[in-house]
Amino acid sequence: MSKFKAVVFDWAGTMIDFGSFAPMGVFVKAFAQFDIEVTIADARKPMGASKWDHINAMMNEPHIAAQWRDKHGAAPSSADVDRVYEVFVPMNEEVVTDFATLVPGALETVDYLRGKGIRIGSTTGYTRSIMERVLPIAARQGYAPDNLVCADDVAEGRPGPLGMYKCFVDLAVYPPQAVLKVDDTVPGIGEGVAAGCVTVGLALSGNEAGMTPEELAALDDAARDELRQRATRILKDAGADHVIDTVADLPALMERIG
Repeated sequence: MSKFKAVVFDWAGTMIDFGSFAPMGVFVKAFAQFDIEVTIADARKPMGASKWDHINAMMNEPHIAAQWRDKHGAAPSSADVDRVYEVFVPMNEEVVTDFATLVPGALETVDYLRGKGIRIGSTTGYTRSIMERVLPIAARQGYAPDNLVCADDVAEGRPGPLGMYKCFVDLAVYPPQAVLKVDDTVPGIGEGVAAGCVTVGLALSGNEAGMTPEELAALDDAARDELRQRATRILKDAGADHVIDTVADLPALMERIG
């Protein structure tokens, strides 16, 4: 019998959207609406945070803040973050369904957990309105977790612990050490650490690698391992107790750690 009562998964880059691509172009387009040029690299940097916090973090990058001052005559404010956010969310709602395919091996991992009677929770940096588009597509593929906590369901998002605390209540599981938090991002790992959970980072399916399965497969072993090691360092520095390639590797990890 496993010592873990629940596993709480992130969504994009963890269970769906291999490489975490859905929000990337949207950030670029949303900022462009305000005559601000940002890159995919800029957009990936705060990935995993709630989308308002994500935009705020981008706004605070010196080169983006300087553009904003030049274009709009003042440093970006919270009201400006609100304006970009209001553009971003409906744009993301429209594209997210194109990136809702389950990560290879995700369904087999769910079956493994169900077979052991382990509850399956989920948190996300997406808003509820975005996730309402994703849930039916995931369900049609066989993935329906026992709960969902969205960024706008709690007063404070990642890397704070409130989303995980809500998972504990929704799933009726405790103590925190009996819950695994699985995520591909630094804020998502931070969420699990803050809540006192055992944390598992994903090196190759998510934001840190930022590649499709086909792009990863095209790399030689040395290049793939270099990418894995880089992502592992970042996730370990964020507090990950364990790092695996994708959720397909979770059952083997759980067999080792209990």
